[in-house]
Amino acid sequence: MLTPDPQIAEAFAVLVEKFTGAVAAPARGDAPALRAMIDAGLDDAPVPESSGVSVTSHRVPTSDGQSIEMRWYTPDSATGPGPVVVYLHGGGMIAGKPDHVDGLVRHYAEQTGVRFAVPDYRLSPEHPGERMARDAFETLVWVLERSETFSVDPDRAAVMGDSGGGGVAAGTAVLARDLGVPLAKQVLIYPMLDDRNTVPDPDFPPFVSWDWSANWTCWNAVLGGRQGTDHVSPIEAPARLVDVAGLAPAYIEVGELDIFRDESISFAQRLHRAGVSCELHVLPGVTHGHDRLSLEIDVSRRSLVERCRVLRDL
Repeated sequence: MLTPDPQIAEAFAVLVEKFTGAVAAPARGDAPALRAMIDAGLDDAPVPESSGVSVTSHRVPTSDGQSIEMRWYTPDSATGPGPVVVYLHGGGMIAGKPDHVDGLVRHYAEQTGVRFAVPDYRLSPEHPGERMARDAFETLVWVLERSETFSVDPDRAAVMGDSGGGGVAAGTAVLARDLGVPLAKQVLIYPMLDDRNTVPDPDFPPFVSWDWSANWTCWNAVLGGRQGTDHVSPIEAPARLVDVAGLAPAYIEVGELDIFRDESISFAQRLHRAGVSCELHVLPGVTHGHDRLSLEIDVSRRSLVERCRVLRDL
């Protein structure tokens, strides 16, 4: 039987003791309550130390006549035109904000010399369906159209995201392929890819930090009751993509105790069969969001190192 990494189990035990009886689990379908719980958890998530990164704010116009904020991260070590990564924060596509990944993105930028764009993409259920991926894609295009201003190489652009943001990043990669925008990489960290993954698996190890009820609530907010039907686009749920040929090369990381494990492995296998390069890491004994739980555990340290390696290679 699969068992949790001892350091993760210890960290979870501390959290369980701290919060037992303090917060009731949101009811299935209660997106506002789940959003509040996710945001509270992300507010307390640890961040790595970093320095030598400047941040500016810009407004990106969107195709629906609105605009969103985009934070631009420039490491002091960046010289000349270089790669750019559009980073999409996690939160199940219903929660989260750029503040929650600020420290993490600063760390990636400092360690790699890569410039980052972090859009404040709009969330479900207020902005359901494809809107999140389109906000991300339109941010990517807006930056690339200003490549000289931002000193980026248009041939070295990537998308990256964690959890729900990983799903948005994968949807953005589909848009980039279909609309002819070259993308060098998609970096998907325990990504949320498949709206059909909402039924508890009785054979799954009983140690999950993100469960099927929460997943159903989020996909219901994104798809408005269409989850599990034939009326879901691969921009909304990238696991629905029939033809993955021509997508950007991928790096996918997921824990073996994460309910997103099988959909991540399946997506990687399909990329391989279509001739798309994909580096897949299935982390033994690891749950969803391990690095947002603690940066003091060994697997989180290793994960940050591996992600930075991939980013340096852009």
